[in-house]
Amino acid sequence: MNLYSLLSLRAANGRPVRVGLIGAGKFGSMVLAQAQRIEGLHMVAVADLDVSKARESMNRVGWPKERYAATSCADAIKSGTTFISDDVKAMLQCGEIECVIEATGHPIAGTRHALLAIEHNKHVVMVNVEADVMVGPILAEKARAKGLIYSMAYGDQPALICELVDWARATGFEVTSAGKGMNFEPRYRYSTPDTVWGLFGWTEEQVAADNLNPKLYNSFTDGTKAAIEMAAVANGTGLDCPDDGLAFPPAGLHDLARVFRPVSDGGRMARSGLVDIAASQEPDGREVFNNIRYGVFVTFKAHNEYARACFKQYGLLTDPSGWYASMWRPFHIIGLETSISVLSAVLRNEPTGCSKEFRGDAVATAKKDMQPGEMLDGEGGYAVWANAIPAARSLDLKALPIGLAHNVKLKRPIKKDQIVSFDDVEIVNDLDVVKLRQEMEDRFRPAKSVAA
Repeated sequence: MNLYSLLSLRAANGRPVRVGLIGAGKFGSMVLAQAQRIEGLHMVAVADLDVSKARESMNRVGWPKERYAATSCADAIKSGTTFISDDVKAMLQCGEIECVIEATGHPIAGTRHALLAIEHNKHVVMVNVEADVMVGPILAEKARAKGLIYSMAYGDQPALICELVDWARATGFEVTSAGKGMNFEPRYRYSTPDTVWGLFGWTEEQVAADNLNPKLYNSFTDGTKAAIEMAAVANGTGLDCPDDGLAFPPAGLHDLARVFRPVSDGGRMARSGLVDIAASQEPDGREVFNNIRYGVFVTFKAHNEYARACFKQYGLLTDPSGWYASMWRPFHIIGLETSISVLSAVLRNEPTGCSKEFRGDAVATAKKDMQPGEMLDGEGGYAVWANAIPAARSLDLKALPIGLAHNVKLKRPIKKDQIVSFDDVEIVNDLDVVKLRQEMEDRFRPAKSVAA
């Protein structure tokens, strides 16, 4: 609760917090929308492969053109403006930049960017959950070894869920479950970029107005993004993914504590301490009353009769027994809030959530029957969706992480809904990232293995 005071002090001393942004898509645009209004925070550089797209983003969020006319990072620092470029390395070589926001959403590129940023002594705010869930624990370890912060992005759901879990544990409660709301029906699992806008209910005009990416949004729709984010939460909190993947039980705010408690006490969770999703749609498409589609939640348990009585006295929404209660945040506004992570890293030397262990994994799972020679096309595509399972089970299956399922050729047939293994594919590209992933698996291998 003191970030603004710390930032104001930096600004008064003529030492703005200097930041670089990689990726000027939707998330990056939201970061930029607020960065221009935060006194003491200087967006020194924005790097995007498509410079014209980055300029369009600046225009869209209201930056005056003269404020992003710098010709280099040095010029930007001198003039207090912003340099737009397609050269990430040039940004990272700028010694004055303290923190880099990685918002490309591409797991391979994001991994390389994070490694370079750490090499150049920058804190990393990893919007790119796709990269984080694949190799986050080892990136965080590399950052710590250099006295740097590697952080989840505040405003995105994983960081907000980690915050709620931390709150519950710091107040002495047993965390029963944690997760987020999501618009999901079982049929969405097999959505493709060709069908996604119909499921969102958006027109072509709406899509074009905000330059939306169908593959990216399909990864939200088919459950892939949910798996990625929940596995990341598991790695950041020590909670577990369900053995068979996320169940997406429908639940409204009034039912969170009842649904997200163990089966032994009448709930839907196999046991205490799991992540999952509160679906805002019933399996037949009906909207769940009082749903938490845009929010995040934690459920927790009272340890004795006194705490249970306090739940009732102070108006918590509980299960019928009164032992379980819920805490939630009804919204997340992603990049509009990400400055919290930047300022926490730079001013407090503290992440807003961080992958600490390899506990959950988001693994590639077939959307259809496929034959040798067919290609996997990654998150939100036509070939695979991601399933969130325990890391130990993933290792037993030699499962292919969704982040490595890009432009990879099958060498064995696979069935619909089958988890794809490393043995099923031929990987010839991105071997540096494959090597880092294998290093992460060896370095952070769970102590116990779960039978497949």
